[in-house]
Amino acid sequence: METVLFSGQIANDLKKFLGHLDFSSLGIIMDDNTQKFCLPLIEEILPESAKTFSFPAGENQKNLETCVHIWEWMTREGFDRKTLIINLGGGVTGDMGGFCAATYKRGIKFINIPTTLLSQVDASVGGKLGIDFQGFKNHIGVFTQPEAVIIAVEFLKTLPQREFRSGFAEVLKHGLIRNADYFRSLKNENWQDQAWQEIIEKSVSIKKDVVEKDPKESGLRKILNFGHTIGHAFESFFLGTDKHLLHGEAIAIGMICEAFLSAKKCSLSKDEMEEIEKSLLSVFGHVEFSENDIPQIIQLCAQDKKNEANTLYFSLLRRIGECDYQIPVTAQEIHESIQHYRSLKL
Repeated sequence: METVLFSGQIANDLKKFLGHLDFSSLGIIMDDNTQKFCLPLIEEILPESAKTFSFPAGENQKNLETCVHIWEWMTREGFDRKTLIINLGGGVTGDMGGFCAATYKRGIKFINIPTTLLSQVDASVGGKLGIDFQGFKNHIGVFTQPEAVIIAVEFLKTLPQREFRSGFAEVLKHGLIRNADYFRSLKNENWQDQAWQEIIEKSVSIKKDVVEKDPKESGLRKILNFGHTIGHAFESFFLGTDKHLLHGEAIAIGMICEAFLSAKKCSLSKDEMEEIEKSLLSVFGHVEFSENDIPQIIQLCAQDKKNEANTLYFSLLRRIGECDYQIPVTAQEIHESIQHYRSLKL
């Protein structure tokens, strides 16, 4: 399992950590937003010989073409098998930069420094790396652990409000699947007014506990996918449109739909289903789409990696704080859940 370090001052802590590692050269992968707003927080402690690679920000860059550019850069800079890569950025950078490091020369060492709330509480933990392929989320990838994940709350000050809010969806999910008291302690109406250091550490501990029990997602780890089968389908559906959804915004829709399925297929009570709906709608609002869009969204659900032998499997709630997995759901039931979401208004 990877080492997760919580930093009080990122420049000093990174300098100390690098001092304990043996590497021949250093490369930093980031997007153009991170280069502008986050790199300055660590730049002064980086060796002058460090090389940087920047790509345009956005989920639509998380593809094979960008990977080719990264591998070309690594090759051009003469990086050998003792090179260390720092992935500085959100989930896209961590997933793709880690994937490129894990496959270059059959694998070189890398560190993840997540700079968004979403990547700090979710994408940075668990060793999942990969890219989107032909419109399907995280379709190509590997499991490889970084040397360390270094989490610093100070990066959150660089985030636009919408990006910040996107990460809060995964925080809410951690409470829903594993800890009802944690879920109910989170402030929804004033979601920005949280004790973020404490919350990030709590969410990371929940995810880390699940991942350590099931590193390769053969069983328990599947509960982390609550909200993601339908949520990823919505994210893929809106990708590249003028109504593009951030990951957390799509997962919020997914969690509402899958709470409906939890009430239908498991033992989640109607009261708890409505509690979940109210909580998520108060933070994320309601996304409009057409009845005619639903078949395509269902079709995208069929590409989910948890599906087997043409059967769609979901992770659903027994109650708030307790999640089950490998529950078969029909296309008709998914259709009903999406229709239910459409019927909800603030």
